[in-house]
Amino acid sequence: MLGLWGNKTESWAVSAEFQHALMQQVMRTELIRVKALIGTTAILAVLILILHTIDPYAVEHLWHGRLKPNDLYSILIPFILFELWVHVSISRYLRLDRDLPIYRRYLGALIETSMPTLALAMHIDSMGPVEALGFVVPLTYFIFIILSTLRLDFWLSTFTGFVAAAELFYMAMFYHRAGSADPAPDLYYHSVRSVMVLICGMLAGAVAVQLRRQFAASIMAATARDRVTNLFGQHVSPQVVARLMAEGTSTGSDIRRVAVMFVDFRSFTTGARTRSPQEVVDRLDGAFAVLVDILDRHGGIVNKFLGDGFLALFGAPLEAHDAAHQAVAAAREMLEANERINKGSGWPLRMGIGVHFGEVVAGNIGSPRRKEYTVIGDTVNFAARLEALNKDFNSQFLISQAVHDALGEECRDAVSLGEVTVRGYDQPVSVWRLG
Repeated sequence: MLGLWGNKTESWAVSAEFQHALMQQVMRTELIRVKALIGTTAILAVLILILHTIDPYAVEHLWHGRLKPNDLYSILIPFILFELWVHVSISRYLRLDRDLPIYRRYLGALIETSMPTLALAMHIDSMGPVEALGFVVPLTYFIFIILSTLRLDFWLSTFTGFVAAAELFYMAMFYHRAGSADPAPDLYYHSVRSVMVLICGMLAGAVAVQLRRQFAASIMAATARDRVTNLFGQHVSPQVVARLMAEGTSTGSDIRRVAVMFVDFRSFTTGARTRSPQEVVDRLDGAFAVLVDILDRHGGIVNKFLGDGFLALFGAPLEAHDAAHQAVAAAREMLEANERINKGSGWPLRMGIGVHFGEVVAGNIGSPRRKEYTVIGDTVNFAARLEALNKDFNSQFLISQAVHDALGEECRDAVSLGEVTVRGYDQPVSVWRLG
């Protein structure tokens, strides 16, 4: 029952983390959409100004002398100011880590998509409905429909298409110049055109859904990767992360047969006393970088860093039929690598390694707010005691009888240290030295 509750808590945490990340991504794409609208409107305003400056008579002829650039600026400039306010508002919500209310999104879509309608009304008054409806303004509705995909919401894109279609149909059918004798509008002609605008809005919504799914998949993968890294210790190799994500693994407590390795640098504290903190960190980081890379290649993970040492696991969280072999092979290579590092270093370090093989309780242990994947049991305790025996025997690599039995013929160079009394154990145990 406790395990079930723990899994539900973790699922809720992952879901909440995913929804939060997705919300932030949606708001960032909203900011991109707003910037695109501001940029497009600004470019349009500049082009109108340039055109009017170069050939004012052509502009007056085009608009029949009834429309001035200033009239359009009365729409474009307030629109830019409105979008700047929207940008500031979304940015503020993003900083506060809150989602933008849905009604504000729909209200913003309504106001934005109505801008071409106001421009179209001016053009109809200037050019007449036939010329105005066949000119460029109705095409600007598609700018808002296309950019609505960045809202990553099917219904918002569809709503944008609906507003554009409805307002275009209204302007074509019912808006006329005062006192004009314009021809009667064709119902079917304008109906079909408005329906196509609405369909474009729905297609934009379909694209938005696909984009949202791709964003969601990317965020889910990143969330899962971060969760695996956080859950399974302070270091998990990319290969292990990939296998965990591909194969899955239970985070509930279970019994595993694993090889437990403890690594420690001898007399490190003594050497650190005469060096600066930065020198100490640099030396330790340099050594760990090499050792951890070796562990990665042999299928091990660092479960915990313990000051100037660490606890490594083979066979958990992913099962391995040759965990003992992997651990010993990694330890041998680590000792060789440490000798190479010492030759080029002004601070040589001597390693102590202890490896034991047996059953442990492995699982996700901790409080509901902070859990950590770890292993507990006598196998872990004995591996720690085994590593500490290196001081007594002036050795660097000790293994237990269980590891020796698991390796068989591969352990011919092992030297028996006989029955050794180990602190915390009533009976002496067999210990073997390698390397």
